[in-house]
Amino acid sequence: MPALNYIDVFFSVQAFQEEELRGKSAVIIDVLRASSSITTAISSGAKKIIPVADMSDAMKIASTMDQKDYLLCGEKNGSKIEGYHLGNSPAEYTPEAVEEKTLIFNTTNGTKAIKKAALASEVYIGSFLNQQSILNILDEHDDQVVLICSGWRGRLSIEDTLFAGSVLHALSDGKLPDSATDGAKVAFGLYEKFGDDLVGAIRKSDHAKRLAELVPNDDIKFCCKVNEFDVLPGMRDGILTNLNG
Repeated sequence: MPALNYIDVFFSVQAFQEEELRGKSAVIIDVLRASSSITTAISSGAKKIIPVADMSDAMKIASTMDQKDYLLCGEKNGSKIEGYHLGNSPAEYTPEAVEEKTLIFNTTNGTKAIKKAALASEVYIGSFLNQQSILNILDEHDDQVVLICSGWRGRLSIEDTLFAGSVLHALSDGKLPDSATDGAKVAFGLYEKFGDDLVGAIRKSDHAKRLAELVPNDDIKFCCKVNEFDVLPGMRDGILTNLNG
């Protein structure tokens, strides 16, 4: 396990430069909803997920593939992109929809964070849904680890910070050392205050309020389920697959 003073937390995509991740391991967090949807899709049997930064990149990749082999997936500003097969609700990523498919995935915040973390030595996708898998893999690391909250348009989002705090709380057995980074202390403290009622805290978040008119009512509750899936989406050569598989 990495020493707790070697775990940092970045609170948005804009909070770091690519070079800062070189030689470190990164956990990308976008609870509402990219990391939750990616985790669900992997659990439902998606063969691989190709994260892209924007729609033009998605179309370039799609143009090289057979139409029956891929699905265009994602959202812009919370809404499914016109012409895409799937949006960004975990409820859409059923085995019937995604099994053995390649998903080309782009979202407003989450996939941008994934792409920006390209220089990290390892990139994992973390959500409450697969929290234990994240804890298990971090237990094997002795390098520097960065928990990257995707946030929303460069701003802090409480749901991503709560997940980062939950990881730190579990790794430290609820006792974060004084030597922890400032980012770790903020995330840990937020989880200590609100961790007993994740659904309640996240429903009141700015991002949840923005999404309220756009997403299925059950999405927030589902994204707050802890350890729903035993999968570990991780990056290999620009593609996300299940590293637990």
